[in-house]
Amino acid sequence: MRTMWMATLALVLGATGAHAQGGAPAPVKKAEPAAKAPAAPAAVDPSNLTEEQQTIYALGASVGKDLSLFALTPEEVQILQRGMVDGMAGTAALEPKEFAPKIQAFAKSRQAQAGNAALVRAAREPGAVKLPSGVIYRETQAGTGKSPRATDTVKVHYEGRLVDGSIFDTSAKRGIPVEFPLNGVIPCWTQGVSRMKVGGKAKLTCPGDTAYGERPPSGSRIPPNAVLTFDVELVAIPGDTRQ
Repeated sequence: MRTMWMATLALVLGATGAHAQGGAPAPVKKAEPAAKAPAAPAAVDPSNLTEEQQTIYALGASVGKDLSLFALTPEEVQILQRGMVDGMAGTAALEPKEFAPKIQAFAKSRQAQAGNAALVRAAREPGAVKLPSGVIYRETQAGTGKSPRATDTVKVHYEGRLVDGSIFDTSAKRGIPVEFPLNGVIPCWTQGVSRMKVGGKAKLTCPGDTAYGERPPSGSRIPPNAVLTFDVELVAIPGDTRQ
């Protein structure tokens, strides 16, 4: 899988073993049973860190952000921390490379669970409408203009989020709305935005097969088949000459 979190896992779980001089990998040793779970890390104020320490903090934040897709419980986070500590010390009781297929399957399973939970929550929100495709549409601000046709070009502001709440794209940061033909975007948008009126806002919760499916945008943090949420404002329908 060519996603950022798999690259992170490769870094964290697959390349932490120490190497002896001459390039030979250090043998994997059986770890001694931990007397107790690792303590939670102390709070850190990045502004008080050196530049190098800030870089290390940013590395940890990047790893944590990507691992958030696994929706780990507090107990599972402790096990993960133990594995990372043992891996860096060269005392891991298990060989990470042997677990690569299981890690991949685990990631897919947890992602699916988190996605399904997000769809259930969205469907329970007041005013939510579940479309035949599974898209959850909820109007958050009524519009007063026209609704676009599938062949129309629309101008919108939007913010896209993963199920963990992290933002993967937003037009607000660019400061200008974007335009696109409504029949040239993901099905979730075609179906959802066509229900809106100019000046209106809506929340779209998109099942994976109505979003990017197996092929998320290259270089994005979006995993394959991810459930996505978009907050959309329909600004205008450029070129619409309907009376």
